Amino acid sequence: MYRAADTIAAIATPPGRGGVGVIRVSGPAALAIARALSGRKRIEPRRAYFATFRDEAGQILDSGILLYFQGPRSFTGEDVIEVQGHGGPVVMELLLARILALGARAARAGEFSERAFLNGKLDLAQAEAVADLIDAQSAVQARAASRSLEGQFSRAVERLHGALLELRAYVEAAIDFPDEELDLLGAGQVAERLRGLAEQIQALQAAAGQGALLREGARVVLAGRPNAGKSSLLNALAGLEAAIVTDIPGTTRDLLREHIQIDGLPLHIIDTAGIRADADRVEQLGIERAWRAAREADLCLLVVDAGQGFGPEDAAIRDALAQPDGAAPPVLMLFNKIDLLAAPPALPTDALAVSARTGAGLDALRARIKALLGYGGESDGLFSARARHQDALRRCQAALHSATVNLGARSGLELVAEDLREGGEALGEITGQVSADELLGEIFSRFCIGK
Repeated sequence: MYRAADTIAAIATPPGRGGVGVIRVSGPAALAIARALSGRKRIEPRRAYFATFRDEAGQILDSGILLYFQGPRSFTGEDVIEVQGHGGPVVMELLLARILALGARAARAGEFSERAFLNGKLDLAQAEAVADLIDAQSAVQARAASRSLEGQFSRAVERLHGALLELRAYVEAAIDFPDEELDLLGAGQVAERLRGLAEQIQALQAAAGQGALLREGARVVLAGRPNAGKSSLLNALAGLEAAIVTDIPGTTRDLLREHIQIDGLPLHIIDTAGIRADADRVEQLGIERAWRAAREADLCLLVVDAGQGFGPEDAAIRDALAQPDGAAPPVLMLFNKIDLLAAPPALPTDALAVSARTGAGLDALRARIKALLGYGGESDGLFSARARHQDALRRCQAALHSATVNLGARSGLELVAEDLREGGEALGEITGQVSADELLGEIFSRFCIGK
């Protein structure tokens, strides 16, 4: 739990050797620790000092740069110091031990960002964007996280939250003063404003979906009969020899994963064992895993040997992937090995022809993958988002729908007001206006130490 009286410290640079290592300290004792560590009595905010850092016996531990940021003009909103020394792990540990001995305690994972949130320096969506920026695997992901950190997503949520709160105030005024004439209600503008809010929520849902897809990536599974060229296709998409390729059926017996990017979209490509009935026991175990992976995928690529054509076995695989409960992933049929054909194959609707060997059709495949996953590519408005943000927006949308239904059915303005309250609380969860300690603990525990 957060205690304002605590001063926390942690190494903020990654483990290992480096030219420079940084230790961050935040809390009421930060300045006193800086003075004791460096021997300097006068330390002004936002000035860099070259200092010698000593242990309790006066022996030199290291020398480097000392910075002081006076609260509330700091990342956490508290007094903060940064000690920049030589980046050897032993030196860093000695400096941290000395700082802890001077009155700080070791910081928990994400505790600096948590303090920034609790002290009003960041809202919850911005704090999460800090972790997303650190974890970014591409320039597109980094730019999207930077937009969220800058507050682009939060401002959109706050505008909607304010409009919803204003509408709720009108409705509750009509409840409290039934004899008063409220033009807003009398003119039927509540329903119109509900429609407008629902449209804005829907647009924000679409943008958040793009951001969550960019952050979390998608699972794309290669499935099909043995020797259809799944492993060759994995190698072609990954741009390296990740999978063993032979003309012997059953070469691939387990799941093989590779991580790639298409225009900044992270994809987890999973190669699977060829599906056939007459497999031995070991191969059958791989086939069972193949079925499981295909059904849990965000997109399944059903690879067909173009030379053999689409046969009953391929049709059986396609039909088995279709689940009656609607939980099945979209399936794209790929006719591979077209480089071995004298003429282009006749394709079913929406199928693609490719050659893993020559690369023919792979650009069209990449474009189709993006389209099927709903990824529109990088744009100036793309921001980082998470599954919990999408869930909050869905709940807000559902609350607005319920308010519209209750208003139309004349079920009572009390029910409409309650729906609007629930929608507002769902939006408030995104930025942290409404939050539980359990939620905060879960979010910040996923951050790295020192951030």
